[in-house]
Amino acid sequence: MFVLHAHLVFVTKYRHKVLHRRHLDRLEVILRELCASHGVWLVEMNGEAEHVHLLVNMPPSISISYLVHSLKGTSSRVMRKELPGLARHYRRDRGLWSDSYFAGSVGGAPLSVLRQYIESQARPT
Repeated sequence: MFVLHAHLVFVTKYRHKVLHRRHLDRLEVILRELCASHGVWLVEMNGEAEHVHLLVNMPPSISISYLVHSLKGTSSRVMRKELPGLARHYRRDRGLWSDSYFAGSVGGAPLSVLRQYIESQARPT
């Protein structure tokens, strides 16, 4: 049994506002499947036009950097393939996400507070 929660934030390249509701809806499905394949539970996911927040419960056998690399790389490739309209925003770099990310351990604030914060993100239409 493990109870390791992390709050992850991914930002689009150059903070371009390219994510719409349909992108975030599809991205959530992709990220849930990827997390499950690593034995990680995606507790909550939401975002805005230029970033996404994830709350994950992960086993201690997986490093955060490995998980982030896998999630960002695979989701970028799948989104580029399935939603070619996004490709014009990252033509040069061939990646949806910025190289950086935020990762914070969760434990000080109750999970319900963090879930509420992530749910409150203004998902674009």
